[in-house]
Amino acid sequence: VQLQASGGGLVQPGGSLRLSCTASGKSLDYLAVGWFRQAPGKGREGIACIENVRRGATSYADSVKGRFSISRNDDKTAVYLQMVSLEPEDTAVHTCATDIGCDTWRPLGGDNSRSPSEFHSWGQGTQVTVSS
Repeated sequence: VQLQASGGGLVQPGGSLRLSCTASGKSLDYLAVGWFRQAPGKGREGIACIENVRRGATSYADSVKGRFSISRNDDKTAVYLQMVSLEPEDTAVHTCATDIGCDTWRPLGGDNSRSPSEFHSWGQGTQVTVSS
C-alpha cells in the first residue's frame, strides 16, 4: 500500500488544519493507521493512531489529546487527523503510516525510532507550520 499524506500548511496559532492519509483509493479498513511528527532537531513522536475498523479504538499522545482527533471516512479509504487550537510547538513534518495494530506507535508521545520498514506502509511527510 502506497500512502499519501496531505493537508499541511501554514496556520496561525489557534488555527486548525485537517491532514489526510490515503492509499490511492484502496481500503484501509483492515489496518491500523497512525500519525507521527518530527520537528527540526527532535526525534520522531507518535501522536495519534486508530485501530482497524473491527477494533476501532483511538489513541493520542498527551501533547495533542483534546486538540487532535483521528477518524476514518465513510468508505474507509482515508484517515483524517483534525487538528485544532494549533500551537507553535506543533510545527513539524507530519507522516502517516499503517500497520497491523497501534502498538507500533507506542509509546505515543515518546521518541519512536522504529525504522519505516518495520511498518506495513509509510507515507511521505506533510509540513505543518504554526506561526504568526
